[in-house]
Amino acid sequence: MEADSGAATAGAGADARAAQVVAAPGWAPADMGAPATFVLLRHGETPLTPQKRFSGSGGTDPSLSATGREQAERAAAMLARRGTIQAVVASPLARTRETAGIVAARLGLDVGIDDGLRETDFGAWEGLTFAEVRERHPDDLNAWLASPDAEPTGGGESFAATATRLAATRDKLVAAHAGRTVLLVTHVTPIKTLVRLALGAPPESLFRMELSAASLSVVAYYADGNASVRLLNDTSHLR
Repeated sequence: MEADSGAATAGAGADARAAQVVAAPGWAPADMGAPATFVLLRHGETPLTPQKRFSGSGGTDPSLSATGREQAERAAAMLARRGTIQAVVASPLARTRETAGIVAARLGLDVGIDDGLRETDFGAWEGLTFAEVRERHPDDLNAWLASPDAEPTGGGESFAATATRLAATRDKLVAAHAGRTVLLVTHVTPIKTLVRLALGAPPESLFRMELSAASLSVVAYYADGNASVRLLNDTSHLR
């Protein structure tokens, strides 16, 4: 009987420890309903994309190239097959509005425009390659690479300012689309910033993410303020 009692006690203790593990944060979160899920689509290529030139919100506002339009069509076909998108919101720049229009037409949805999704303003670096900026503005570039508070030459937008803007835009869109799946058609820096903020990663992580033209990433936002990165830089629909 003592052995049986000890086994029962040990079993009860094991059950209690298991219950504690199950209840631990991150293991079994409370049921808070469906999250607001943002499917993040980078716009298709423009003539500047393959040349790897800075192209922000303060430049020439290029439209999609023929390749970029084909990429948008491929993204639209894949998203139509999945059938989960309930709304489309785009940056106001030409390349994102054009990409969003191609996708939304395939999905039978309208396109909303949100200025908060625009690309960073790269100031005097707009239209230049990294090598050209290195040659013309070496000190400003070094400062920009070292600190998120540094602005591009000529009064561009810092990554810190971009992050503040994107956090406010995220909060507004999450509140407006709770429990829905929304396609956000935007740019490199906004998508990387939303991923960085969801992960709680440091600003330098922006330089450590690859984000191809017309790629898809996904972040889900829960009612308690937590986020889950579900996909990054998926280009399988382009192959």
